[in-house]
Amino acid sequence: MKERLNSFHIPSHLNATTPIELQGFERDDVKMIVLNREDGSCEHTRFKQLPDFLQKGDVLVFNNSRTLPASLKGKQGNRKVEVRLSRKTDENTWDALILGDFYQTGEPIDFPEGVSGRMKGQGSETPLVQVEFSRGGVELMDFIFKWGEPIRYEYIEAPWPLDYYQNVYGSVPGSVEMASAGRAFTWKLIRALKEKGIGIVFIQLHAGLSYYGNDRWPMPQNHPEDFHVSSEAVKEILYAKDRGSRIIAVGTTVVRALETVMTYYGQLQPADGTTNVYISGDTPLQIVDGLITGLHEPEASHLDLLKAFISESKLENAYQIALAKNYKWHEFGDMNIIL
Repeated sequence: MKERLNSFHIPSHLNATTPIELQGFERDDVKMIVLNREDGSCEHTRFKQLPDFLQKGDVLVFNNSRTLPASLKGKQGNRKVEVRLSRKTDENTWDALILGDFYQTGEPIDFPEGVSGRMKGQGSETPLVQVEFSRGGVELMDFIFKWGEPIRYEYIEAPWPLDYYQNVYGSVPGSVEMASAGRAFTWKLIRALKEKGIGIVFIQLHAGLSYYGNDRWPMPQNHPEDFHVSSEAVKEILYAKDRGSRIIAVGTTVVRALETVMTYYGQLQPADGTTNVYISGDTPLQIVDGLITGLHEPEASHLDLLKAFISESKLENAYQIALAKNYKWHEFGDMNIIL
């Protein structure tokens, strides 16, 4: 993996800890830095002004994966254990991260309603493990939605309800973390985009854990994620390409899904599968022309993906400006569009 941007540090006061709608604003009132891919110039505005920066005929591709309450609290004897789900591997088994003061391998983890889980092997990469639950299918999913909580990292001080971790258009449950690039969209903004003649298309990529704790981060090659690209989405995207319009991904998950299809098949076509494609500055983009995303930590592979759109020096300059102008980081934070 190429060396990542490492010349910036996110001060704690720039960690977005509270959803903006709890501060008396709308979701699309977050700030937005507009970054020009060619010359690196930056413009600063609010996300609700997004239609002003798009052209009639542009197509926005959204990830409509819905967030699961993927943190399950259980016990081994008198010891508390947290299981953070990462990816479903079969009807009753998930790759997961187990957290707690002490976890005894081979012993069951007990959850409410008589549900239990047992580690049955290593996950896709360390420190993930495979956890087999005593329920599967719809019963397990019902249990997760009843007893699970949203995954909450240390910069989030309050246990916000799951609704704050959903995009308004999310409809297909499967992500263990919010595909947060879409969080700032409101139905009013989506309507304004449609009225301007901007296309709206949906695909899915179910996002896994983005952070393992203790300065451990997923390696994309060892971090498979499931995706679905429908025939309707393919039709709209190819039609836009044929007429010379831009395809703008809402989030790195969308880039990963679409560019995976191009990598696997050599052309855009309807597809279901699992991707471990790693996109970086060395990756030629084959279908996506622009990106709407949040602001990413220097250690995150998401930041490597941005280098496929813009040079590292221009990206680093934009991030230094964002720091100086007090842009907020993480899932409740401000936005960045690269065009």
